[in-house]
Amino acid sequence: MTTLIIVDQPPYGSWAGREALDMVFSLAAFDQPSALLFIGPGVNWLRTHQTPAELGQKSAEKNLSAASLFGVESIFADQSACEQYRVTQERMLPGVALTSNIQKILNAHNRVAFAG
Repeated sequence: MTTLIIVDQPPYGSWAGREALDMVFSLAAFDQPSALLFIGPGVNWLRTHQTPAELGQKSAEKNLSAASLFGVESIFADQSACEQYRVTQERMLPGVALTSNIQKILNAHNRVAFAG
């Protein structure tokens, strides 16, 4: 059984996204197949060169770069949301798979949970 965690919140201003990362890292640490899907403003998590120090928070980029170390199987991003928020592949974390068919991603997982 695989679990998909959907992040639809921006990376800063709420703890919902960080809690989603904690959840997916915990699942993966216990050898539970898991993946992340970023939609809507959540795709902003995937930007490189973030500087949130002024907000008193750590960079989301550093958190997400550890996903493969924890055993997270896949990271997906909604292609239309990336276009809307101008998150281009050149400014996106490596290893993110863009999708134009969210339903296909949802159908490929047994459990789905929203971060926010």
